[in-house]
This record gives sequence, C-alpha cells and structure tokens, in this order.
Amino acid sequence: MSLIDFTLITPILEPERIGKALNEIIPLSTMEKAISQTNSGEKRDRVLPTPIIILLVISLNFWSTDSVVDVLKNLVQGLISELIPQKIRLKIPSSGSISEARQRVGAGVMTRLFHLIAKVRATKKTTGAFLNGLRLMSLDGSLIDVPDTDKNARVFGYPGSRPGTRAAFPKARLVLLIESGTHLIVDALISPYKMGERRRALKLLRSVGRGMLLMWDRGLHSYRMVYEALKRKAHILGRVPANVKFEVLKTFDDGSYLSWIAPDRKSKKKGASKIKVRVIEYIIEVDGEEITYRLITDLMDINKFPALVLAQEYHSRWEVENTLDELKTHLNGRKTMIRFLYPREVVQEIYGWLLAHYCIRATMFDAATAKGVSPLRISFTGSLKVIRRAVPLCQENQEPELDLSFSSWILAEIGDLIIPPRQNRSNPRVVKKPRSKFKSAKPKHRGKGTQRKVLNFQVCYPKAA
Repeated sequence: MSLIDFTLITPILEPERIGKALNEIIPLSTMEKAISQTNSGEKRDRVLPTPIIILLVISLNFWSTDSVVDVLKNLVQGLISELIPQKIRLKIPSSGSISEARQRVGAGVMTRLFHLIAKVRATKKTTGAFLNGLRLMSLDGSLIDVPDTDKNARVFGYPGSRPGTRAAFPKARLVLLIESGTHLIVDALISPYKMGERRRALKLLRSVGRGMLLMWDRGLHSYRMVYEALKRKAHILGRVPANVKFEVLKTFDDGSYLSWIAPDRKSKKKGASKIKVRVIEYIIEVDGEEITYRLITDLMDINKFPALVLAQEYHSRWEVENTLDELKTHLNGRKTMIRFLYPREVVQEIYGWLLAHYCIRATMFDAATAKGVSPLRISFTGSLKVIRRAVPLCQENQEPELDLSFSSWILAEIGDLIIPPRQNRSNPRVVKKPRSKFKSAKPKHRGKGTQRKVLNFQVCYPKAA
C-alpha cells in the first residue's frame, strides 16, 4: 500500500476557535483583560500566543496523564481533523518550545484570570446551597507535592521528618474558599508549607460578605477568624478544638447556650474585646463510640436556626472534601501532580488546575440548573469526559449560528449524568496495598537518574568429557 504524502505546515492557532468549548465559562474577552492587566501579551507574532498557552495550562488537567505535546495535540484535535482531507499535517511545537512559552507567559496572568472568573453561582433555587436565605460557604485546605528540585525546596519547603531523613517532595499549601452547594472554588491561595493554614485562610475572608454563612473545621478556629468574618457582615458556623473552654451565660430552649470568646494577646493589644457566640454541643455515635462536637455561631435566633439544624448542616460541610477528591484524584491523577520544575511555573500550573476544575463545575451547575437537580447529583468524572469530547467537536463548527446548538449539546450530555443520592457511610483511612518492599530513597540517591552500565557477554563452552 502506497502512503499519501502530507504537507507539514506551522499552525496559526486562533484562541477563539481553540477554546470554543470553554468560552461560556472563560470568555476570550476576560482572558484578554487578564493578559492586559498583567502585561503578559507577546510583543510579536508567535506560534504559541499567550491565550493559547493559557488554554494549554488549563487543558493539562483535562488530559493529566498525557505529555505536554500530546495535550497540545488534543487541544487542537478539531483543527487537525479538518486538515487531514486536505493532506495537511500540523507541525506541533516541541516540549522545549512549550516550556519556553510557559516561562514567557508567567504565573501572574493565570492568577489574575482565576480571580476574574471564579465567583459564586448558586441561586435561591439551587438545592442545598442556602440555609434560610444564607449562602453556605466553606473553608478548607490541602497539601500538594511539587517536583523535588532545589528551587522548589527553597521556595515551598519540605515537611518535617525523622532526624537524618528528608521528606520525599517539597509541598505547597493550598487554602480554598468553596461554595458548598455547588463545589465551586471561588477563591484560593498558594503558600509555602511552613506558612500555616489558619494564617492563609484569613486572607480568603476578602471574598466573603453579607448573606453568607461561613463554615470551617477546628484547625482554622481563632479569634481573628471570627472577628474578621463578622466584620465583613458574614455569619459563622465553626467547630472549635477541645482545649477551648466556654462560660455558660444563658441556656436556650434548643440546648445551645450563650457564651463568649476572648481575644488573643495580639488582638487584645489592638483594643479587641470579647465576642458573644452561641455554642452548640452534640454527640454522634460512630461504631459504638460517642464523639462530641462543639460549634460556635453568631446566629442567635433559635426558631429560625435551631441547634439540630445547624449541627446537621455543619455535618454536611464534609461534602466539600469531595472537592479535594475531584481535584487531586479525578481531575489530576498523576503521582506528582505538578509537571514543571520551577516555582513560578508551579504556581502557574496550580492556578490552571483550579481554572480547569472551575470550568467543569460551572458547566455542571448550568446543566443541573437546566435539568432542575442539585449540581452535586451530577457525575464529575462523566462531565470531565464530556468536556474532553467537546473540545475538538466545537472547533469543527465554524458557523456562529450553531454555537448555541453545541453549547446546548454539552449541557444536555452532562445533565444526563445523574448519580444516586449519596448514602450515609464511612470508610476507614487504610490502604489495601502495603507500602513498597523497596527501601526509601535517601538524598544521596536523588537527581542521579539511572546509570548506564556496559554489559560484557562471554560464551561458555562445554567442558570436555
């Protein structure tokens, strides 16, 4: 069989066409605004202009197990398919060229784009997104392994380990503000490992305000957290550690009681005073063991917000842990989640990761709204697969009057991915497969790669009888 000769050309990539599947969530105009505000635009015509690099960094998470070059090919697959009948192939830039382009673009534009795009979306009709008119918001955090390089180690730092040993990877700390009813990440901060989660969470209060009920776990409790949240006219519902003691000032009919929290030493020097709070204590029995939880809130109306309702609502806050599962397992299943070896590009990649999650979750919200169901009843992994299929399909459409048809097709496909209601169950934190039988890599083993050895072969003749 004789093969057809193809003409190899350098592609002209149009951002509006390449990113058409994501245009409803990340409009090209918003992308250009972020580029303008961060001075990240190219000064001459390039094969990989800044908007294409932005789309590529986001798409790294749609095809997380593929190489960077393969991700770029997936991203322009619709254009590739269109040119095959014309006997034309695209000359895809090498991984080195992509790396240089990513360094040229930097991290600032991804950070700015995330803050322009990310926002709350739930409406009063969204199931489970509000409690008596208050929008439910949650604070949470996680750690991310970054590539083990000297520069990443200096910027992000290693976690503690036994004397004479070192942790496997430097870690970046990620703190998130999540809309509980949609699992949309509406604000985020990245910091070195040594910088505490509680300290960074305070910065995220910039995105809370009137009409919100902010929930957090006991590791984030502090006087400043309560003070700053109330200062922004938000309401609070947070768990407190066991070492925090409360004075009972007044007992309410629902079993909760009035108390106060005292300012820390630093806040006291600045003139801060006690804050009155309502304390809710309740018990949950797990495997025959009773576990006591204590919550504080500023909601004093026991008729509108009875203790049992608030306790149940706080318990449902654990559902936002699924957001981290979506991020770290389903969206990015790599062992080392970050590809790039330098701190600035690590930050760039993490914000691309957050934008990819936001694109999927926002599309799921639109599909759930059209279907009349909760966004949490839509399959995340199924939606990710729909987005993957939609990227080349939308590129093949060059008729503007059909854009609505393609957008409606995406929402209809995702709207069919309804999963059963979540059952009340728990799972122990254990692994089925034990640790590797190999010894841990020491610092002396790292960065040396696999050494090539020359093998000498010698034929052995049989001995004479």
